[in-house]
Amino acid sequence: MPTPITPAPHLSLDDGETIPQLGLGLYKVPAQDAEALCRSAIEIGYRHLDTAAFYGNEVEVGRAVRDGSAARDDLFVTSKVWMDDNGFDSTLRAFDLTMARLGLDRLDLYLIHWPVPSQDRYVDTWRALVRLHEEGRVSSIGVANFHAHHLERIIGETGVAPVVNQVELHPWLPQTALREVHASRGIRTEAWSPLARGRVLATPLLDDLAAKHGRTPAQVVLRWHLELGNIVIPKASSPERLRENLDVFDFALDAGDLAAMATLESGERTGRDPDDD
Repeated sequence: MPTPITPAPHLSLDDGETIPQLGLGLYKVPAQDAEALCRSAIEIGYRHLDTAAFYGNEVEVGRAVRDGSAARDDLFVTSKVWMDDNGFDSTLRAFDLTMARLGLDRLDLYLIHWPVPSQDRYVDTWRALVRLHEEGRVSSIGVANFHAHHLERIIGETGVAPVVNQVELHPWLPQTALREVHASRGIRTEAWSPLARGRVLATPLLDDLAAKHGRTPAQVVLRWHLELGNIVIPKASSPERLRENLDVFDFALDAGDLAAMATLESGERTGRDPDDD
């Protein structure tokens, strides 16, 4: 068994729960690789696993959680309802299927994966998540890929705010205005594609900051996320990269580093704009 790294600290959520600040993102992890990868991650020190119905690996993630080296109560599992299942009744059915695939009796966080405004079903989807939370079937509920106007609509129509909004966020797309909205509403910002699918790592500035701190460019970017207060879920495909991504809690970026990082903002996305659906 590998020498474990101290797990990530927990951040408080507005519903009284907590969430590990850094986890393992499982998008595009093939099902045949997911169980072993999750087991390795748990052994290394990860306590937060982020999957989704769309990823096709919930069965394997659930098996790693049930049979891995950490107690279930020490692990935080997220899944998401896919856009094809948006709507009240269809979301409730999708949740049942997710839980059957995971093989768990409790989910820590359930998210609306995309709002898909062209369907105009995301408010009803949110009502279903509120129901699941009220019934105690999921500890926390949130959304992903929501713009501020999507957030304001679901809060305005239900009176319930999500505790998390998981969005594309990296140095090219720091989502400053959206993070300010989140802060005003008690919503935690969670970053997917935190390294811009690895493309941002070729930036010379990151080489300079990595050399300054004796770290890798990826570790510098992940530390930047932590300094902003983001929850972050980098993907990894090897034990070496898993360790590198988690080993970011024993150094800090200074004000000059953060100012330099701010110059990388370009607005470039690696995925689609949620309003385009």
